[in-house]
Amino acid sequence: MTDLLRKPFGTHGKVHEITPASAGWRYVGFSLYRLRKGESAAEATGEREVILVMVEGKAAISGAGQDWGVLGERMDVFEKTPPHGLYLPDGSDWSARAETDCVIAVCSAPGLGGHPARRIGPEGISLTERGKGTNTRYINNIAMENEDYADSLLVTEVFTPAGHWSSYPSHRHDEDDFPRITYLEETYYHRLNPANGFGIQRVYTDDGGLDQTMAVSDGDVVLVPRGHHPCGAPYGVEMYYLNVMAGPLRKWRFVAAPELEWIMKRDA
Repeated sequence: MTDLLRKPFGTHGKVHEITPASAGWRYVGFSLYRLRKGESAAEATGEREVILVMVEGKAAISGAGQDWGVLGERMDVFEKTPPHGLYLPDGSDWSARAETDCVIAVCSAPGLGGHPARRIGPEGISLTERGKGTNTRYINNIAMENEDYADSLLVTEVFTPAGHWSSYPSHRHDEDDFPRITYLEETYYHRLNPANGFGIQRVYTDDGGLDQTMAVSDGDVVLVPRGHHPCGAPYGVEMYYLNVMAGPLRKWRFVAAPELEWIMKRDA
């Protein structure tokens, strides 16, 4: 797999569409809509469960036979306030009408019909600090394993201050060997402040069979099929990313890169 960096294919409407087939894997799907006020989007979930995340702006959303009203509060993702979201099971559909200009992320994975449609956040989501020093970043957990919202999906968003590293020390989750490690495919949807800045992400395996370092721009998506996947925000540029993970088991267990295990032990 060589095409790990996915640029948006437009500035308006659906601008990303990553499927298991296009990514060359089995579980994670990710789409993104950038809608202008008054515009609409609609999809059927098919055999996949979906979490809609209101990245920015407000939209009136219906889904799974219910009217969920207007979702969304933050107008700029770097406000760092908790997002509004909506979980939709497989075999349902949804539609959204933009009340303001808005950005809607569509996170998907195989569904098992095990959970009903429900709102997610902003209640119950609080910005939490992780890491130390220039490894400090801030997390909004939207649907991680301690929240029993989904069959397969794990979704979180991370704010990385300028000059800091994130998803670091480098770690991987690419083997199905629970409880030591779980197999989880992952996407990173990146945003940058200022938007004309850049960030860095490296995806690499211990044996060097995969080793790509990418300059990411505002709005890019990076695919992580396997291996370690740290990212960095240069001085003067804040980094945000929305993570979508899924695999055969809805658990997040990882193994640190051997050369960086000492950091994990020191900071534990």
